[in-house]
Amino acid sequence: MKIKKLIAAIAVGACAAIVPFTSGAQEKKLEPITYLLPAPQNLPAFAPWMIAKQQGYFEAEGLDVNFVTGKGGVDVAKQVGAGNAPIGGAIGDTPIIVRANGVPVKSVALVGGGGLTLIASHADDPVNEPAQLKGKTITVMAYTDTTYYSLLGTMRMAGLTREDAEIQAAGPAGVWQLFASGKSQVMAAVGDWVVMAEEAGAKVHLMNPAKGFNSMAQAIIASDEMIEKNPELIQRVVRATLKGMTLIQNDIDGAVAAYVKAVPAHQGKEDQVKRIFELFNKYLYAGQTVPGIMDPARLESVQKFYVEEGIVSKASPLDSLYTNQFVEAK
Repeated sequence: MKIKKLIAAIAVGACAAIVPFTSGAQEKKLEPITYLLPAPQNLPAFAPWMIAKQQGYFEAEGLDVNFVTGKGGVDVAKQVGAGNAPIGGAIGDTPIIVRANGVPVKSVALVGGGGLTLIASHADDPVNEPAQLKGKTITVMAYTDTTYYSLLGTMRMAGLTREDAEIQAAGPAGVWQLFASGKSQVMAAVGDWVVMAEEAGAKVHLMNPAKGFNSMAQAIIASDEMIEKNPELIQRVVRATLKGMTLIQNDIDGAVAAYVKAVPAHQGKEDQVKRIFELFNKYLYAGQTVPGIMDPARLESVQKFYVEEGIVSKASPLDSLYTNQFVEAK
């Protein structure tokens, strides 16, 4: 009997020892959130977000992020403003457009200090100044796309209007395909399209962005209500996303490897992805004193153009369009 009692006691003690070990090994439960993207997540433009998920940056913030594709930046802003999603992505210009129509969203981080749009021409017929766009056949994605508005802003710097060039809306593939085939002389492009045109055989020349319209990079946007009621959630999303951007800046080979793991459709295309990231680092991500920070003077200048061109009916108070509280926080 004593032996049986001893065995029982040892068993109980062993179980007691096991219980705290098991409970201590339990993983912290992640908070699920939906992040609205303006276009499919496999586009390289969304690399900071995909890398942040692949590298565990969101997980380290206690988040399980589910990316859902919206119908462009304006649609994302409307959904976020209506409370249908807590947070989303658009171009930094987007709050200017939607706030004028009563949609209560702000930019809470700007993913890069440059502009998303590049003015690309053929190397044997280079465009180096806005005035040289006169008379050109130019492809854009759409007449309601930010790349189109940026092109108009660049033309306006030389006193040109849209009637001074043959501007064609060609869609996200046609914009670079027509350029690569020589059917357009210029395209208002993002870095992805520049590389696609190069791989199709075009020799591409890029105008110095400093000579063009000072539009924005991509932004993370949130509603006024979310900023007020759950700033801690926004802070975590911003912090993780900006880590994705800075990995591309600081370790481009590591970023390429992480990205192709996150988006398997790009496996075997590492050289192409690296070239895109090089363009992003040079023209899009650089130029911020603090990663993610919005320059209010630049935002004011962009809004002035939108109002003067009639793209929006009125200017909104500048502090209703952005906040830097989430990028300046330590």
